[in-house]
Amino acid sequence: MDINLVNYMQNQLQSVPTDFQRYMYDKIDWQERMFGLVGPRGVGKTVLFLQYIKQHQNGEHLFYVSADNTYFSTHTLIELADQFSKEGGKHLFIDEVHKYANWSKELKQIYDTHPDMKVAFTGSSVLDITKGEADLSRRAPIYTMQGLSFREYLAMSHQINAPVFSLQEIVANKPFAIENLPHPLPLFKEYLRRGYYPFATDNLFEVKLNQIINLTMEVDILQYANMNASTGRKLKKLLGIIAMSVPFKPIMDKIAKMVNVSRNDLSDYFLYMEHAGMIAQLRDTTNGIMSLGKIEKVYLDNPNLAYVLAEESSNIGNIRETFFYNQLRVMNKVVVSKQSDFEIQGMTFEVGGKSKGQKQLTSVENGYVVKDDIEYGSGNIIPLWMFGLGY
Repeated sequence: MDINLVNYMQNQLQSVPTDFQRYMYDKIDWQERMFGLVGPRGVGKTVLFLQYIKQHQNGEHLFYVSADNTYFSTHTLIELADQFSKEGGKHLFIDEVHKYANWSKELKQIYDTHPDMKVAFTGSSVLDITKGEADLSRRAPIYTMQGLSFREYLAMSHQINAPVFSLQEIVANKPFAIENLPHPLPLFKEYLRRGYYPFATDNLFEVKLNQIINLTMEVDILQYANMNASTGRKLKKLLGIIAMSVPFKPIMDKIAKMVNVSRNDLSDYFLYMEHAGMIAQLRDTTNGIMSLGKIEKVYLDNPNLAYVLAEESSNIGNIRETFFYNQLRVMNKVVVSKQSDFEIQGMTFEVGGKSKGQKQLTSVENGYVVKDDIEYGSGNIIPLWMFGLGY
């Protein structure tokens, strides 16, 4: 293999930590012939690949490469795979494949011509695996990884290990204790501000998160949707409007005029931002298919974005709902509730502060009040922070 690529891989492996693994590590079938891992910028996709390689490099012939390496200015992915195969390579990891122009077509060819080679790739969450020239959807399952749960943040940043709780276990409200965490609220407040991304403890957290926002809005979405810079500026303005308004039910005509775009294009812009990890759209169950449901509310994707984008305008009520939706949607189908805030598997959830009452739930079966600023609950009253233990 090219010596510069080999040196790059070894340098990456030396610096990657292995003491903590994200929730997706054990969900991936690493022996699939081909699979993709997508997700928003900054959630740790590259680290996950490097951890697997570092832990298996003595027993398997593995190779890691980033698709934006200058090597690919004069070489193709196919040439790399052919050379790797000749040298006995068995497991090829391609990072940021969306930065390579013909990724779909060439991955298909690698799949077809090297049946003994396993290929894994990461890509932007805006990436549509069925949109490329060659349809990989039948060949490559796609895993989607989100940012840190509160549970993962405790483990990664504070070495506090909490078990994973299913939604059913959380609503059962059985008493439990987490070792070394007698009072969870201070660290929970910390998580809401800067705990969703793996670089939470970095002194330049806000700078890095702003970089992620800018690159997502000004590069990823524009490249994916073939937009020009002018449209990109309108997207940034739209994100700013959302940040100051969430959660809100979008009135498309009004927003289209504010951003000076066609109303017909607006729903696509919202969808691009959702896939890119900038916003989250809460839908109803009208169509049965979650992705086609009517949009009832729009949130920022996670609380960290709210604090960075909305700054002093961030509202704690919005932060609470954003956290709940962000954490629960990873393992559950979350839809809007007609009586309250959210509905999951026939259960209704009303989210608020410690003084939140039961008024919205008086006519609801399986209704739960989710309260912030309380350590432990009872009956149908559940602490908000506990919903961060779901993955």
